[in-house]
Amino acid sequence: MFVCRTTLPLRAFSTSRNFNDAVAAVDEENPMLEAREIMEYDVVIVGGGPAGLSAAIRLKQLAAKEDKELNVIIVEKGGEIGAHTLSGACIETGPLEELFPDWKEQGAPLNQPALHDEMKFLTAKHAIPMPHPPQMSNEGNYIVSLSNVVKWLGEKAEELGVDVFPGTAASEVIYAEDGSVRGIATNDAGVDKEFRPKSTFTRGIELHGKLTFFAEGCHGSLTKGLIRKLNLREQGKFQTYGLGIKEVWEIDPAKHDPGKVVHTMGYPLDYQTYGGGFIYHMENNRVSLGLVVGLDYQNPYLSPYKEFQRFKAHPFVTNLLRGGTVISYGARALVEGGLQSLPKLYFPGGALIGDTAGFVNVPKIKGTHSAMKSGILAADAAYKSIVTEGHGSEESQPVVLSSYEEAFKNSSIFKELYEVRNVRPSFHSTLGIWGGIMWSGLDTMFLKGRVPFTFQHKNPDHAMLQPACLHKPIDYPKPDNEITFDILTSVSRTGTNHAENQPVHLRLTDSTVEVKENLPVYAGPEQRFCPAAVYEYVDDEANPRKKRFQINSQNCIHCKTCDIKDPAQNINWVVPEGGDGPQYVDT
Repeated sequence: MFVCRTTLPLRAFSTSRNFNDAVAAVDEENPMLEAREIMEYDVVIVGGGPAGLSAAIRLKQLAAKEDKELNVIIVEKGGEIGAHTLSGACIETGPLEELFPDWKEQGAPLNQPALHDEMKFLTAKHAIPMPHPPQMSNEGNYIVSLSNVVKWLGEKAEELGVDVFPGTAASEVIYAEDGSVRGIATNDAGVDKEFRPKSTFTRGIELHGKLTFFAEGCHGSLTKGLIRKLNLREQGKFQTYGLGIKEVWEIDPAKHDPGKVVHTMGYPLDYQTYGGGFIYHMENNRVSLGLVVGLDYQNPYLSPYKEFQRFKAHPFVTNLLRGGTVISYGARALVEGGLQSLPKLYFPGGALIGDTAGFVNVPKIKGTHSAMKSGILAADAAYKSIVTEGHGSEESQPVVLSSYEEAFKNSSIFKELYEVRNVRPSFHSTLGIWGGIMWSGLDTMFLKGRVPFTFQHKNPDHAMLQPACLHKPIDYPKPDNEITFDILTSVSRTGTNHAENQPVHLRLTDSTVEVKENLPVYAGPEQRFCPAAVYEYVDDEANPRKKRFQINSQNCIHCKTCDIKDPAQNINWVVPEGGDGPQYVDT
């Protein structure tokens, strides 16, 4: 029986078992208590995605131009650069051209220009053409595998002398005595699930820098704590998110239309759920297609993964895919809050760049160019501060990169986000998607953001979920194993792997909350909002006729949705051992 309750007590994030206490309880001479080795750098960058790599490349280019020595390191939790990168993606090339004006000659993997845009409104059976919004025009853009672009950027960073360390998970922010950020620590390797050192134990190291850039991507595990500790976001402000689920297919050459870009609205989502689909025709008879679902949805019975299967089962999509082959699958959360959700971008000793800050232009469905641009802006400010002006020496005060935020406010990114700041929150009206469409058309085509007000987001995504008693279960069709697939089959296409016998990286503040609160009130939403079948409610053998909450952490594809959407805010996503997680291909 489900209990109808409209609110749940919120809990601060913590681990289900304090790591340091657990270690200390083993014995005082445990190697996990030994002092870490410390390595000093000028700039430490957490995350080897578009923003982090762009910042590192720019820093080394500036240093080479003036024949200066500048030590830069990137740590990336993925087993290799690009392994955890997933996007649509149809990207703008402006920031890439800033870094490499001759990117074509250098062999950047941007091979398919976007040639034709279409917008469709889907009903259950039909695809109705719609006027294409001007802000979504892809003229001059390229349809790419972002994971491949990031791999290429990683190679270029190494050529310039950046120390690039994939398979290295940053697990802790190191603070100086004055409260400024001193750097990060990588996690210990070779720890068993009871937090005890195994024979393979290796102590993590500390990476100290004059500046530390956090480029972890959406809802970074270190960034979320940093924002709270340093009060980087105004009270009452918060980020909002979407969940993007995608596949790459190789299709019948007769159906392939290289350079075609299609976006959809409507089916399979109802009028109160924000989201839409995309189909991008890449090179080599491949298409990238997916569905983005706003994580502010209300119905706890909604499964974004199964909505994606319904999207593919629509005749418009099925006709394209039939006879084709799935190459890869993946999912990740993405930032949707816009300008009003941005935190403060700098703090003593560091800065936030890329999706970690939240520069995605949602109406444009673009974020890569702004992530890269933010990395360039931060790098310019950092170089001027620590090289030109000489800040950051041991005797001086910590570097405060206020010039980075000033540069952002004078940049093309700010102009973009300001103009569309009211679009995403306009979908919160009682008219749902219809109200959002009407306002978005007016605002993007005529007003261009020139209004004396800014809409605010109503509530954080986890607080938008309603009790199950207010909704009916959704009857999703069974997969046909040709176009639609069960979730474990899809997860098998991600290459996901986690080392056995390590601490679970999905930590519960209170191990009883899911069964006592989320199951009776929300019908156990974790088993539906996760796109990788990580969470289950199974029969409790020790307590007949009762359920227990099971975490299949080996399935986790690092999308962060659980950390965002859990209505009790009881799940804390932390990094597993470096190199674990998905191994995305051509995503």
